[in-house]
Amino acid sequence: MACLTLAEVVSGPGVSSSGSPVSETAGFFVVMAAMIGSRLLSVQYIFHMLPIGFIYMTPTQLRAFHLVAESGSFSGAARASGLSQPNLSGQVTALEKAYGVHLFDRRGRSVTPTETGRQLHGVTTRLFALQEEARALLAGEQALTRGHLRIAADSAHHVVPIMAALRKRAGGLTFALSIDNSAVVLERLLRHEADVAVMAKSVSDPRLHAVRLRTDRVVLFAPTGHPLAKKGRAALAALNGQELVLRERGSITREVLEQAMAAADVRPGSIVEVQTREGVREAVAAGFGIGAVFASELGEDRRFRRISVADGDLAVAEYALCLQERRRVALVRAFMDEATELAS
Repeated sequence: MACLTLAEVVSGPGVSSSGSPVSETAGFFVVMAAMIGSRLLSVQYIFHMLPIGFIYMTPTQLRAFHLVAESGSFSGAARASGLSQPNLSGQVTALEKAYGVHLFDRRGRSVTPTETGRQLHGVTTRLFALQEEARALLAGEQALTRGHLRIAADSAHHVVPIMAALRKRAGGLTFALSIDNSAVVLERLLRHEADVAVMAKSVSDPRLHAVRLRTDRVVLFAPTGHPLAKKGRAALAALNGQELVLRERGSITREVLEQAMAAADVRPGSIVEVQTREGVREAVAAGFGIGAVFASELGEDRRFRRISVADGDLAVAEYALCLQERRRVALVRAFMDEATELAS
């Protein structure tokens, strides 16, 4: 077996001074060298230190798997990364064979992670998010001259002003904004699929840092010809037997209204469930029932009228959130600072 100097080990894949190949797992040897304080590291000696049945897993294999899982296909991962499709396929296959597992179900040109693949994707998502966090932390304030911020929100209405303020401060930034219900927004943040989040839901979680932005209120709206629309104001009891048009479960507007109706022992009629806020508006305008929305988001539309609710606790606070562990990342810190500034 050849001997490697620490400099040769740190250099990663390549060849040693003796001409022997240096594998991509050389990073492991650096840790061993630090532990035993050796200047020359015998590969044979370290192999004797490894547990029986030790299987190598390389960063390249994990990166290839992650790219494919994110893209949903080997061809998509190749286009996104600039790597060849055979290279990616070979790395994933090597990882599967090394551990005797099946990570993807192949269906034509697309792939779907198996249960093991889905679990590993969760691990690699956190792994590469931490890698990006380390890079951003070391870059410091330079990150504000460039960078990409992933934002999850339950409405564009409250998050866009923060984005605009941040862009004035650092014009080189780019943004990716995804709009979902509050449950999905929170999940994306906790899974490191978003850097920051804005949503109308109070979350007591030690993993999160939150800034309260403002308080809004859920209001009802109905087609202009509806009896309640003509009144403009009603008690919750007026919803007994009424047809409602609501967002899917996980939406904070639906959650708040249903809690208020339950507390008042109100039993509405049928509920038409719609996936988007725009869909709710169109369904209400078409006469499918009474809708619920935040007061700040209703806007003006001659097809329906706002109905203020005289009773019930329908007030909701809006928050900007990030993970506690990522508060020091320059882009995240800048977003939260702008949110705090706008909230004051």
